[in-house]
Amino acid sequence: MMKTEGKTPEEEKLPTGEAKKDEFNLNVEEMAKAGLHFGHKTSRSHPKMEPYLYGARNAIHLIDLEKSKEKLNQALEFVKNLISENKILLVIGTKIQSRELVKNFVKDCNLPYINERWLGGTFTNFGVMKKRIDYFKDLEKKKAGGEFEKYTKKERAEIEKEIKNLERKFGGIKNLEKLPDAIFVLDMEKDSLAVKEAKKKGVKVIGISDTNVDPTLADYPIPASDDAVSSIQYILEKFKEVILKAKPK
Repeated sequence: MMKTEGKTPEEEKLPTGEAKKDEFNLNVEEMAKAGLHFGHKTSRSHPKMEPYLYGARNAIHLIDLEKSKEKLNQALEFVKNLISENKILLVIGTKIQSRELVKNFVKDCNLPYINERWLGGTFTNFGVMKKRIDYFKDLEKKKAGGEFEKYTKKERAEIEKEIKNLERKFGGIKNLEKLPDAIFVLDMEKDSLAVKEAKKKGVKVIGISDTNVDPTLADYPIPASDDAVSSIQYILEKFKEVILKAKPK
C-alpha cells in the first residue's frame, strides 16, 4: 500500500553516508536531487502507474525512486547492447523544454532525432516519408553546388524557405535509411503517436513514464518526471555515458 504522509522515498529509503552505486552509477539520492520523483496531480494519475508510485504529497504523486532506478538500469542495459551491436536508436523529444536538450544530446552521441513535431506516418508510411527526405537532401545538394544561382532572387528565396521548412521537419532523420531498431521517447503523452507507430512496426520503445501515462506502452519504461528539465537532463546524461562507451571503435 502506498504511503500518503510522512517522509518521501528519498528521505526514508536512503542509507546513511554514500548511496550504493551500480554499473551505471545510479543512486536514488542523485535522482531525488534531479527531481525524478515528482509526478503530476493525483487526479491525473494513470492506473497502470500504481506499482511505481510511493505516495502523494500536496495532491502530487511521488514516484518510487527505487523502482525508477531498477527500470533505468534495464533501459541502460538494453541501450548498451543496442549501440554495441551498431543498431539504430532514434531520440524523440518534441516538448519545448526538451528540444535543446535533445539537440545537445544527439550531437554528442551522433544519433538521429526528432525534436519538432512528429509527422504521422513517419514509421507506418516510411516509404513516402523517405521520398520527402530524399527530395530535401537533393535540394541541399543542389544549393551547395550553386545550381540555384541561375534563378531569380524571388525564386531563390522560395527555395530557401522550402529548404528551411524541410530541415525543421526532417533534419534530424535525413540520414535514416531504414526504420530504427528502437526509439527513446522523452514524453510518451506528448509523442503518443510515435509510440503507437513504433509498436505497430515492431520498433522497441524506451520511454520516460510520468504518473499520467501508461508505462506498459513502452518496452523499457523509466518512471520519472518528464516535465522537470533537471530530471530529463539526468536521464540523458546517463544514456550519454552508456552510449559513448558502447559505440564500436
